[in-house]
Amino acid sequence: MKAIGYHEGGLSLTDKTSLLDLEITKPVANAGELLIKVFAVSVNPVDTKIRRTPESYNELQILGFDAVGRVEEVGSAVTNFNIGERVYYSGSGLYQGSNQEYQVMDARLVGHAPENLGNEEAAAMPLTSLTAYESLFEKMHLPFVKNGAVGKSLLIINGAGGVGSIAIQLANWAGLTVYATASRKETQQWVKKMGADYVINHHENIIAQVRDTGVTYVDNILILHSTEDYFGIVAELIRPLGHIVSVEETSELLPLGLLKNKSASFDWEFMFAKPNNNILPETQGQALEKLTELFENEKLFTTLSTTFNDGINASNLKKAHKLLESNQSFGKVVVSGEFNGTPK
Repeated sequence: MKAIGYHEGGLSLTDKTSLLDLEITKPVANAGELLIKVFAVSVNPVDTKIRRTPESYNELQILGFDAVGRVEEVGSAVTNFNIGERVYYSGSGLYQGSNQEYQVMDARLVGHAPENLGNEEAAAMPLTSLTAYESLFEKMHLPFVKNGAVGKSLLIINGAGGVGSIAIQLANWAGLTVYATASRKETQQWVKKMGADYVINHHENIIAQVRDTGVTYVDNILILHSTEDYFGIVAELIRPLGHIVSVEETSELLPLGLLKNKSASFDWEFMFAKPNNNILPETQGQALEKLTELFENEKLFTTLSTTFNDGINASNLKKAHKLLESNQSFGKVVVSGEFNGTPK
């Protein structure tokens, strides 16, 4: 079967070996797994980070997490999927990635794809939706109920990105007042389309802009960019006993003492923590099924913004990586179609 991968990380996209079209052996599903024929994949910032990490590998490295596909084989221990069903998932670091024609995946991490979303629209959603879901409903302890958090507020740093775009929608569904940061005209329009109540320009005084809306504090804050740069700001804006969640790692020490007198909490969110450590992996498949119901009931909609739909190959994946690395993208970027690269 066909796949796209590499043997050496840290290379520029202009290097021919940074992503290669290859032929590899088709895998087989074990007892608790599914074998899935891949129709579309999303490219996430984590893909570009891994590819840019300087490291050499003896075995081929295949990137890709989000995918939509059709179940081709069902492991003997799997009872909730059938051959031929269309599924979506965000994967695990324990498996080779979704940039391959057929992928084996732990069935506990997989959900039935929303019937009202096409392959590209659905492929955009798993990783970011799970990240937003875990941030809001597990780390911030908000109720997963329509309008269950009316009267509460949420500030999202980087509202126009993939996670921010679906987090705005989920927060709206749950009844929160949503503040989302965006600076460019097109990203401000995007977060309004997603449903943000207030758009905050992160190139200007964030604290002043939030307080100009008539509030002193917000109940919850989700940091999706440059944690160290925004920590002092969110520490000032968070309500006493409030919750701050960040998905963006930092090598700098954070002044957590700023939260002490407010008794506010700070959590890291890393949606791969569960599958990579085999801790409650089934909750991610269960969450995807809940999200599918919301999509099918038109309470949520896809955050797809850009599609390369003339084939899954090294050339199109490089285009997607380049777009993400430009820091000019918003929403989600998807590559779809047949695996049509020519191995060299």
